[in-house]
Amino acid sequence: MEETLVNDDSRGVVRPVTPNAGPLAGVRILDLTTVVMGPSATRILADLGADVIKVESPNGDTMRWIGPDRSPGMGPLYLQSNHNKRSIRLDLKTEEDLAALRSLIPTVDVIVTNVRPAGMTRLGLDYDGIRDLNDSIIYCSAVGYGTSGPESGKAVYDDLMQAASGIADLFGQVDGEPRYAPINLCDRIVGNYLVIGIIAALYHRLATGEGQFVEVPMFETMAQFVLADHIGGEAFVPAAGEMGYRRLLSRTRRPYPTKDGHIAVVVYSNKHWQAFSAFLGIDDLTQSDPRFASQDSRTVHAEEIGTFLSEQFTSRTTGEWLDILATIDIPASPVNSVRDLLDDPHLRDIEFFQEREHPTEGTLRVSRFPIDFEKSPATLSRLAPTLGEHNSELLGGADRAATPSRELADEVTA
Repeated sequence: MEETLVNDDSRGVVRPVTPNAGPLAGVRILDLTTVVMGPSATRILADLGADVIKVESPNGDTMRWIGPDRSPGMGPLYLQSNHNKRSIRLDLKTEEDLAALRSLIPTVDVIVTNVRPAGMTRLGLDYDGIRDLNDSIIYCSAVGYGTSGPESGKAVYDDLMQAASGIADLFGQVDGEPRYAPINLCDRIVGNYLVIGIIAALYHRLATGEGQFVEVPMFETMAQFVLADHIGGEAFVPAAGEMGYRRLLSRTRRPYPTKDGHIAVVVYSNKHWQAFSAFLGIDDLTQSDPRFASQDSRTVHAEEIGTFLSEQFTSRTTGEWLDILATIDIPASPVNSVRDLLDDPHLRDIEFFQEREHPTEGTLRVSRFPIDFEKSPATLSRLAPTLGEHNSELLGGADRAATPSRELADEVTA
């Protein structure tokens, strides 16, 4: 694809941009993140067309080591979170490599980091130090707790945030014991907020020419996220009732057993209940039983409603129920395993998965960006880089690519 040159008059930087490479084409990001939250956020930005330069320590991103893999340091969690990026390998404890990194700062629009702020200050890479080199920089810092609070500076991980934000306890309210969701839930959610913060700051700079410091704290973000559903009566002062959304906390809110498996069904509105009652050949439950009369009453009696539904589905197979429920316009879904997603007919028909050839890892399965843009589609232009693959390209001199060791970093926030 033909390249053009774009001049950013606010900073006088000229860089090559590939036409139609995504809505963020022309934005350059210096990515000093590792583990899950930061890399998942910068992958979204890279998929949207930003030129993301991933800065890695001599040992590489710790996620490189989560297997299975075909070669050292190229595990699936790393591969999935680092498409469309370029990697440079630097030891920022050395003056030479620190100077190399600083040489890139005038050429970038955004720096994003999840290294603890004290570590960045020691390196002279805090916002004040960076702003001296690029006064229009957007500096985005992902932290565990906001810097104005007493927990500032603590290292956190997804498990800790699921506990601190109340998620683990919500499981306990339902099942009797607190536990974690079997997915990096907080990392992925806060990573999306990281993307929102960066894009909003870019929009502000477009309007005003001003760069700024942006802080994205995990705890505060997840507290707001959880309380949006579960603040309940505490939304009022004084409190108007208990906390928690009872429908979500019902112990019977789960896939229902069928004759040959399970099915997910949401009989939600009055229209749904009227159609379901008619199918069962019983009187309209919204009229004959006060528990079913309204959304509010069904929420209050969520446990009993769930028990009633669970008793209905064992008489037929999942496939039979899916056909019936589609006919009477009640939302339902099979209960997929993660393996089922690879063969899902909808994902297959929209060509969600692609097979691409990685220069060192062979054939990889990758998923396309889920959002469709009419004018500026997201693209997959490169697969995840090997460690230090782009040192020569971006910094000149000898290529520093190397096989990483298993030593883990301890400065990351999340």
